[in-house]
Order: sequence, then C-alpha cells, then structure tokens
Amino acid sequence: MNTDAGHFDVIVVGIGGMGSAAAWRLARRGRRVLGLERFVPPHEMGSSHGLSRIIRLTYFEHPSYVPLLRRSYELWRELERLTGEQLLYITGALEIGAPDSVVVQGSLKSAEIHGLPHEILTAAQAMRRFPAYRLPAEFMAILQPDGGFLDPERCIAAHIGMARASGAEIHTGEAVTGWEPAGDGVCVWTEHSSYRAERLVITAGPWASKLIPELAGLAVPERQVVAWFQPHHPDLFRRERFPVFVFDTSDARYYGFPMYGLPGLKVGLFHHLREAVDPDAMDRLARPRDEEVLRAFVERYLPDGTGPTLAQKVCMFTNTPDEHFIVDQHPDCPQVIIAAGFSGHGFKFCSVIGEILADLALSGSTPHDTRLFRMARMGKATEPG
Repeated sequence: MNTDAGHFDVIVVGIGGMGSAAAWRLARRGRRVLGLERFVPPHEMGSSHGLSRIIRLTYFEHPSYVPLLRRSYELWRELERLTGEQLLYITGALEIGAPDSVVVQGSLKSAEIHGLPHEILTAAQAMRRFPAYRLPAEFMAILQPDGGFLDPERCIAAHIGMARASGAEIHTGEAVTGWEPAGDGVCVWTEHSSYRAERLVITAGPWASKLIPELAGLAVPERQVVAWFQPHHPDLFRRERFPVFVFDTSDARYYGFPMYGLPGLKVGLFHHLREAVDPDAMDRLARPRDEEVLRAFVERYLPDGTGPTLAQKVCMFTNTPDEHFIVDQHPDCPQVIIAAGFSGHGFKFCSVIGEILADLALSGSTPHDTRLFRMARMGKATEPG
C-alpha cells in the first residue's frame, strides 16, 4: 500500500518542456512544489527531444499566438541570463509556399496584424539569398528575422536546474498511477507513494488522456519521425546561411533546420504518416517508409541536402481536433490545471506556458490571453479565468 509522503502547495505531473517550466515558475514564487516524472529527463520517450525546436513570430496557425511568442522570447532570454547558457539561436525563419497557401497567407496575416518585421521574397529572390533551395517559380517566401531554434534537451535541463535551485522537489523515474480530488485539494498516487497538494498541474504530454479521461479524443498521440541528411555542400546549410523553415507544398507541410548538433540538415513532416498511437506501445524504431517520405521532399526542394541519412528520431505529437492547445482548469475540478494537446507546435511556448500554468494554479486566472486554449471550445465547459 502506498505511504503518504507529504503535502505540497502544487504537484506538477510530467517534467518535460511545459512541466519543467511550470515547476520553476511555481517554486520561484515561493510555493512548495513537487515534480513527478515517469522517466529521467531530458529523455527520448515523449515530445521534447531531437536537438532543436523551431521558434518563430510570423505564426500562420493563428495571430493570437504572437503576443505569447513575444513573451516566450523574453522568458527564454531570462533563462539564458540566469543559467549562463545559450538555449535560443537566431537564424531567421522562412515560411514558404504558393501565394494562396495556408502557411504564406497565415504568416502574412500575423505579420500585418502585429507589425512584425518581415520580407516578402519571390522564389527567384529566395533562391539567390538561400541557394540550397530549388523552388517552383510561382512559390514565395516570408522571411522573418527573429526566427530560430531552441535546444530542447538543454532547455528542459535548465528549467529543472532552476526549479531545484528555487526549492522544488523533482522525482524522476516515478510514474503517476492516479489522482483524485480531496476537498479543495488533490491526492496523487505513484508507483511508490502518495502525495497531497492544494493544486495539481498535469503536463503529461502523450500520456495526458490516461490521467484525464475527459481528454479522450481531444488530445491524441501521433507517431512522428525526423531525419538528418548529410549535405553534399555543408556550407549551404550552416545556421548563418540557412534559416529554419516551414514549407507548404499544398499537399503537406514540412519543417527543417540548419546543421546543429549533427552535421546534417534536419527535416520533418507535420503529422508524418498520420499514425495515432498508444504512447506505451508505439513503435520507436524508424522504418524505411519514414525515411522515404522525408528524403523525397529534400530531393525535390533541397537537392544539395540529399546525402546519406545520419540519424532518425521517433517522437510524438499530441493533437487536438483544431490543433490549438489545451491550457485550462479541469472542467470538474478547478484545483487541477491541464496543459495538453500542443499538436506539434508547442515547445517554443514552454517558457510562457510555464508562467501561465503558475498563474492558473495560484489564482485561477492569468493576464495572458488564453481564450483560444479553453476546453469549452470543444464542449468541455469551464468557468472563465
């Protein structure tokens, strides 16, 4: 039988990208925080690994993300100052596609609404500026100079280090098996013990719906694969010359990075092969088909990047039906805060989501605009915060 191992102000379940940031923000505000993580972070079992994650301001997904992104940049820079470690690399960001594509139109809309500096390039101009590309003549590109990438493993390690330095207790290798409301607080069970707290923050990534049944069908894990290809001409793919990119082919959307960590071009396909998975039973080995779909894109549009495959990594997206986040109070237990369904584009927001989760846990509201992320939009009503 589990033994009650103590009482905390806040328990955070899942110490990955979002949870590590939340644990630090809560501990920094003087709360007694317990972080519970089933693996040993940073690890390769979830959604926050692979050496690089894009950060960009011209956000085609929805203009309301842009204020959060601006705050996210501020908080990543703050974390760098406090740790003395570089986590964010500015390369510029290219959004590429046909003029009427979702990526191009959405990026232009965000840039115009929020007054973001950007350049509009024809295909010919983009190829002269960035000669690694071979683009159809009718395509165009939006270049936003503030884009770049984060090192996710180092970001998580930095947040955990700051959380511990601020007094948080972080337990790794301790999986949560259940929780229940206890008066105005909660009780949480793990494989080893039980804990009590006034508030619970669940940032369990692909495992979120296993801890919150209300998320079934609303936060669905999906197998995702990225690959690194050794370029024939490496100078074309160095971060000084090759911005991060999002590329809308009209049939699919790809994303990619300059060389970092490995001497190769990193490429992924949004939603890859569209394989919904159980995170505890997913095939974690890359298959020939995984490589084929990524190499076909590189061969067509980045032909100098088609050397040998250096590595492949398998991770997961956790998708909502509309691909916007879930950041909200639990519909039946307002002392429980949920952050889930980041749909493959969430890591760049970890720093600001951590701040939002601390706000919601401690006061039930946040000054940040999170209306887009409420469960009520999917029929799960909560009180407005």
